[in-house]
Amino acid sequence: MSYIPTTGEQQRQMLAEIGAVSIDELFADIPESVRLKKELDIPKAMSELELKAHMQDMAGKNISLDKYTCFLGAGAYDHYIPSVVTNLLSRQEFYTAYTPYQPEISQGTLQAIFEYQTMICSLTGMDVSNASLYDGATALAEAASMACESTRRTEIIVVRSIHPESREVVSTYARFKGMTVSECGIKDGVADLKNLEELLNDNTAAVLVQSPNFFGAVENIREIAEIAHRNKSLLVVSCDPISLAILKAPGHLGADIVAGEGQVLGNPVSFGGPYLGFMAAKKDFTRRMPGRIVGETVDRNGKRGYVLTLQTREQHIRREKATSNICSNQALNALAATIYLSAMGKNGLKKAAELCLQKAHYAYNRLLETGCFSPAFESPFFKEFLLIYHGDVDKLNKHLLSRNIIGGFAAERYYPEFKGGYLVAVTEKRTKEDIDRFVSEVISAC
Repeated sequence: MSYIPTTGEQQRQMLAEIGAVSIDELFADIPESVRLKKELDIPKAMSELELKAHMQDMAGKNISLDKYTCFLGAGAYDHYIPSVVTNLLSRQEFYTAYTPYQPEISQGTLQAIFEYQTMICSLTGMDVSNASLYDGATALAEAASMACESTRRTEIIVVRSIHPESREVVSTYARFKGMTVSECGIKDGVADLKNLEELLNDNTAAVLVQSPNFFGAVENIREIAEIAHRNKSLLVVSCDPISLAILKAPGHLGADIVAGEGQVLGNPVSFGGPYLGFMAAKKDFTRRMPGRIVGETVDRNGKRGYVLTLQTREQHIRREKATSNICSNQALNALAATIYLSAMGKNGLKKAAELCLQKAHYAYNRLLETGCFSPAFESPFFKEFLLIYHGDVDKLNKHLLSRNIIGGFAAERYYPEFKGGYLVAVTEKRTKEDIDRFVSEVISAC
């Protein structure tokens, strides 16, 4: 069977209808000099059986987390995803839906987004959430921009323990929005509070911090909030939503805006995306939030319904009034997060977080016992930690890969001061046997 849009007979009928003799006549206005005079250099057509075998062969060249044990994090994490997530996501009404411009025919999509917003607010301790952004990095950058617009100040202080790629995105935004970025140093793996106080000034709009941070360490959010607020600056916190099942919500510690990466909520690692960024804030900042906000209302019969309450991008309102040109709500990824949180429930999410914490600390202690590592910091951590390896990190990871283990991240790539820095992530999926085998292979390579 040939997969072509029209048959030869259909093409002849259409040409006859418009009075053209041939398809070439349709392109008569295109100069001969720019036309291709030969067949396209593409492989010959395959049958369905041949194509399936070819695609499986190509896919087999990739390293799959189904066959490899993963201890790599640094922003994307191998968490357990209940099967219900994929099954529901594949339903046609969700899979093909996009922007719910017409509420009367988009109630299912709107309700799902409303539930997502409600759950994000519950996790973060905030008053309002938007309908998701591209990813954690752009969510943090949008939060920085939002803080500047709210305070009418132009300087942002970014703690150096924030994910390096997120800091790069913030800097890119700042370049074109008239914002100035200052970097706060780190001490024992977390924000250097003395340096933070020195950097604050009358033009500081907000302090940006990540907790757990890039090194997995938990920041002192309450104290950072007090320092920022004394200067009448805002506090923006980027966080791992799973950690919030056991850590106090940033909103209850003084954060004004909370953002982060939602990949951990039912979205696979998937070679880098697509993911979703989440954002929540205090009620005072509602009209400064980018993207869309879904609200609950009633119809003329008094029945509950959902609508896009706020749409603050330039497509919907005057360009000069738009908060951002961010123009996608990542609805399918947000739906995955909603189904995941619904399936896990409060107790399930807490259990996953506790397992991450316990297993990460077990792995941390086992690796130190090998004598191949030394601690980088003494700060408390959640599911990720930095050690200093007494050897060649690249050689270690190559050895592990040959044993079907994806090792940690070479932190020296972004932090030259941590020579031999080895960032290891341990999620609830890692078993005691996985960790012990990891440690055993490290010993053989050390």
